[in-house]
Amino acid sequence: MKFMNQVKQVLFFWMGVSLFSCQQDRENLSKLSVENLSNIDLKEKSVRVSLEELGEPVSSKQYPKLSDEQGNFIPSQLVDEDGDGKSDELFFLIDLEAGVKKLLHLDWIEEPIEMTQRTYVRFGVRPSVNDTVRPAKTDTFYPDMLPGVMGYQPYQTDGPSWENDKVGFRHYLDGRNSKDVFGKKTEEMSPEDVGINEEGVTEDNYHVMEDWGRDILSVGNSVGLGGYALKVGDELLRLGVIQQDSLNNVSETTFTVRESGPILSLMEYDYKNWKPEGTGRTYQVNENTEIWPGMYAYKNTISMTGLEGDEEAIVGLVNNQTDKKLEIIEVGDFVLLFTHDKQTYDKEWYLGLGLILSKEDYLGWMEAPSSGQITDTYLARVKIENDKPISYYAVASWELSEPGFTQEDYFMDYIIGLAEQISAKVEVEVQN
Repeated sequence: MKFMNQVKQVLFFWMGVSLFSCQQDRENLSKLSVENLSNIDLKEKSVRVSLEELGEPVSSKQYPKLSDEQGNFIPSQLVDEDGDGKSDELFFLIDLEAGVKKLLHLDWIEEPIEMTQRTYVRFGVRPSVNDTVRPAKTDTFYPDMLPGVMGYQPYQTDGPSWENDKVGFRHYLDGRNSKDVFGKKTEEMSPEDVGINEEGVTEDNYHVMEDWGRDILSVGNSVGLGGYALKVGDELLRLGVIQQDSLNNVSETTFTVRESGPILSLMEYDYKNWKPEGTGRTYQVNENTEIWPGMYAYKNTISMTGLEGDEEAIVGLVNNQTDKKLEIIEVGDFVLLFTHDKQTYDKEWYLGLGLILSKEDYLGWMEAPSSGQITDTYLARVKIENDKPISYYAVASWELSEPGFTQEDYFMDYIIGLAEQISAKVEVEVQN
């Protein structure tokens, strides 16, 4: 009996030590106070916190574990925002009711927490006509590498494609630099081999319907959905070329996948020495594209140097499958430009297309001419200055992703709601 009492005392002692240790560990965690300052409920609001603000260095072998006071898991991911190869931000998604403040606990662990892949970047390169497609993180495209000149397409899906659980997009890295849309019928990520045939070489096999979806947008000689260029006077200056051209006007285009994570994917494009024909001008252009779950959209940020002061940036909204006028609405700090129609290939399905732009930068809109380097598009005119980034969102809502998008009012309510979610302010306070 005495022995059993001693055992119980030892057990109680170690249970107490364990409990004290757990409490102490929890007290030593970083704490984040996250407050919704808006009057609307936020669903999977994206939040960023710099690691410098968190006040402690993070090794390359550590991963975040974020939870609320009830121990509920908050999806989070480390991000290399400046592209130097080192993580510098914590990115997370959180639900916050209007005016509510939540206290979050941040721990650092040795193994990443498994999460469903909800964003993804696909990028494959075919180095020569005798090679098959190989996955890549970066590649540089030179002026004489146009597919029409080389006799083959060097990039899977003509360039990188990216997606979340709602929609996919792709960029024509082959000199055209326009943006296209992949409609999705499932929340899962589309197959890695989209754009590759059984022989392992590039092939346009994504304009037919698959279980995951298909390419749904006809881009033509527009800049697509969210592609951009410059306007000088009445002249439109295309960044790159159209399919019939034989020499690019950008000396080097380097694309890099910075992140392809479960809840955030980031891409960067660096355009060196863009020389629009007949202008005598040379520009340097940087572009960053990002996508996170839950929205039928991606975010784009561009900046330029070499500007002479008489330029405007133009951002495209392709209109070659609709006769409807452009709709314009102001929402908070944003201007929304959008169309809704059966504007997919062969006008088969309803598709809402839109741009969400800063009201501060917006200068109006125009329609591209019927001929030239840029056609078939509405163009948002945007103020641009040397080294000053411009950010905007490109929205694509397909009826086979969500049946409600067959209705224009439904799409209009969606894009307005998205702009409200984006503009809602969230205050983060770090409590170390």
